[in-house]
Amino acid sequence: MREDALRSIAAFIKENDDFTVVAHTAPDGDTLGASLALYGVLVRIGKRAAVVCEQPVPHTYAFLPGAEHVLLPEDARQTEHVIAVDCADRARMGAALRLFDGALHTCNIDHHPSNDFYAEFNAVDDMAAAAGELIASLAEMLLPGLDAPLANCLYTALMTDTGNFAYSNTRPETFHLAGRLLAAGADNAELNRLVYRTVPFAKQKLLGRALANMELLFEGKLGVSYVMQSDFAATGASEEDTEGIIDHVRDVEGVEAALLLRETPSGAFKLSLRSKKAADVGAVAQAKGGGGHKHAAGYTAEGPFDLVRAEAVNLCERALREVWKEL
Repeated sequence: MREDALRSIAAFIKENDDFTVVAHTAPDGDTLGASLALYGVLVRIGKRAAVVCEQPVPHTYAFLPGAEHVLLPEDARQTEHVIAVDCADRARMGAALRLFDGALHTCNIDHHPSNDFYAEFNAVDDMAAAAGELIASLAEMLLPGLDAPLANCLYTALMTDTGNFAYSNTRPETFHLAGRLLAAGADNAELNRLVYRTVPFAKQKLLGRALANMELLFEGKLGVSYVMQSDFAATGASEEDTEGIIDHVRDVEGVEAALLLRETPSGAFKLSLRSKKAADVGAVAQAKGGGGHKHAAGYTAEGPFDLVRAEAVNLCERALREVWKEL
């Protein structure tokens, strides 16, 4: 089914011109690496193309080939053909949704189990380790071979969405693709250095405050932390610097599920959820209108901090109680 869907999208691309590729809001390594790889493929086969994201490319991923071409929605023109990449639902496109809604033909390439096949053409595979895995297959259908810039984009997508090949979504096929990307010129050592070993000072200071705010609940099985606007002001950090904090909470010995609350400038809260083995935090997020995967998900909530935190803790407790004997 996946290959048939990708072949349909490959045919759609060959038969048309003038595309917009949309990455999801709060961009991570997968949506950016996969989107920039697709943009690069389109350019290489002679298509007019643009790549759009609601926010600027985070500093961590500014090294990606083509990152300088990413447009904000207000700077992008409407095209007839729009392809959403790594967007579990329409809302994940943020302000770029108007471009998607204004298109005559749409595509949806994604790997989230909550995806509801919202486009005209849908290639959705929740077994894929990353959206970059699907884009790699599509690229191999459209090009005679991958070059180093494309391989670096796709390797970054694969590397970041598998936690550097450490998460449970890493399969034999994941390593097979990684091997092909390395053979095509992806630089594993340099990409690891840029993504995991190069940290802005303000980000480290923000992490320190988040860890100081951390507490353990339910016999140490739930780790909870938060960062408020006052933390951003005190450290000079930005929203993009919160990436990875939740992993430090999850990685504490004995913790099965992790919860991070991040206050936004509007006063709303972004909640990130992670689990290690059995707890289904994806179901927690979906119950609150969010989405993601079983072991990595998130949602947005309005209200006072204490109430938002208490509700999230209660939902996480239920998820833990359902699998308590397995822990």
